[in-house]
Amino acid sequence: MASAKQNNNELMEKIVSFSKRRGFVFPGSEIYGGFANSYSYGPYGSELKTNIKNLWWKNFVRSREDMVGIDGPIMLNPRLWAASGHTSGFNDAMVDCKECKKRFRADHLVEAATGKDLEGDLAKLNEALKDGKIKCPNCGKSNWTDARNLNLMFKTQMNGIDEDVYLRPETAGAIFADFKAVTDSMRVKIPFGIAQIGKAFRNEIIAGNFIFRLREFEQMEIEYFIDPEMKWEGKFEEWLELQEKFAMALGAPKDSLRRHEHPKEKLSHYSRKTVDIEYLFPFGWGELYGLAHRGDFDLTKHAEFSGTKLDYFDQVTNRRFVPHVLEPTFGLDRSILVALSAAYHEEDLGEGDIRTVMKFPVALAPVKIAVFPLLKNKPQLVDKAKEIFSVLQKEYTCEFDDNGNVGKRYRRQDEIGTPYCLTIDFDTLEDESVTVRDRDTMEQQRIKISDLKDYFKEKLV
Repeated sequence: MASAKQNNNELMEKIVSFSKRRGFVFPGSEIYGGFANSYSYGPYGSELKTNIKNLWWKNFVRSREDMVGIDGPIMLNPRLWAASGHTSGFNDAMVDCKECKKRFRADHLVEAATGKDLEGDLAKLNEALKDGKIKCPNCGKSNWTDARNLNLMFKTQMNGIDEDVYLRPETAGAIFADFKAVTDSMRVKIPFGIAQIGKAFRNEIIAGNFIFRLREFEQMEIEYFIDPEMKWEGKFEEWLELQEKFAMALGAPKDSLRRHEHPKEKLSHYSRKTVDIEYLFPFGWGELYGLAHRGDFDLTKHAEFSGTKLDYFDQVTNRRFVPHVLEPTFGLDRSILVALSAAYHEEDLGEGDIRTVMKFPVALAPVKIAVFPLLKNKPQLVDKAKEIFSVLQKEYTCEFDDNGNVGKRYRRQDEIGTPYCLTIDFDTLEDESVTVRDRDTMEQQRIKISDLKDYFKEKLV
C-alpha cells in the first residue's frame, strides 16, 4: 500500500501536469528549457487568478467602509528600503555543497535534519553543518561551504540614478510611502486600512513546490492603521478569522488550516505578535497568509528617513499620534495553489471510468457556463446555441463548444471546473427549453430559455 506521503506526492504531480495540460499554469520560457522556477498563467489560470483578486478586493475593500485601495509602483526610491531595513537586513543564509555544487537555504537544511530553528544565527548554522551529520539532499555527501547571508532583493539600474535601485520585495513599502497622500486626500478615520494587490520580487535561494515559492510573485496586502492606545487583541483575532474565512472561500476545508504563532524570541524587534495561517498542501503544511502587529516602526522610520511627518490627528479625541499597524498579508499565487489543490477531484464512476473534476466555488470558476449545440452539423441547433450564448456572455464568462459528442464535452468542462453546461437539442426548437447539467451532481434538468437569467442569477452568486 502506498504511503500517505507517496499519495500526496502523486497528487502534487497530477496537479502540476493537469495545470499545464488544461491551460492553467505553464512553465515559463519552456521552449528555451525553462527559467528559474518561473511560470505563466494560461487562459484558464488567468481567469482563476483574476477571480481570486476580484473576490479579495470585493471582500476587503469594496464592502468595507474602513478600507481604501492603492496601486503603487514596483520601483521605489532606494532610501525607502534603507528606512525599512531591507537594504541591510533582508537576508537568508545560503550554503553550497562542495561535492555537487548545489545551493541550499542553510536554516531549512538544519531544521529538516535536527528540528532546530536556527534562522538568522550563522554561527550556530555553521556549527550544525560542520559535524558531518547533515547530508546533501542531492548527492548524500556532507561537505559544506560556510553559510553566508544573501540579500533577497533584486538590483537594477535606472537612468539618471547613481545608486542601486531595487525591485520591491513586498508591496507594503508603497502603502507606507503613500500614507500621507491617502490621509490628505481621503476622509479616512482611525481605524482604517490601505489595501494593495501587486507584484513583488525576492531572490530566493531555493524556489520550488510549483507556484508555492516563486521569485516573482503577487501579494494581496493590507496595512491596517489603529490607535496605539486601543486594545488591539480583539481586532487581531478578527483579522485572523477573516483570513481563514477567505481561505475557505477558495475551497480550503476548515481542518486543512492551522495557526502558527511565532515564538517571542523569533519575532522581529518591532513586532508584538505574528501569526501565520498555514494550509495542508499536497507536499505538507506551508505558510499561506500572515498577520503581524508591527507597532509604529514603519511610519516612524519612514518619517525619520524622509523628513516628512507621518502622523494622524484624531478629531474625536483631539490627539495627534503615529498610528500602529496590523498587517494582514495574503499570497496570491499560494491562494491559486490552494484553489487548485482543494478543487482537484478524481471520481470513480465504475467500470474503470474515472472523472476528473475541478470543484471550484462558483465565484472562482474560470468559465461559469458552457453552451453546446447537440450536433455541430445542424445549423438550426448551432444558430440557437449561439443566440443563447451571446445573451449569457454579456453577464457571465461563457464557453461555446461543439467539438465531439456531448459526453466528451461534459468531461472537458468538468476538468476546467465549469459549474453548468447547457445543451440545445431538437426539443429546444419546439418548446424553447434547454438541458442544464450541474457539474458536481451531474444531474440534468430542463429550463425554459426565458428563465435562464433568473436561474443563473440565483446559482452563480
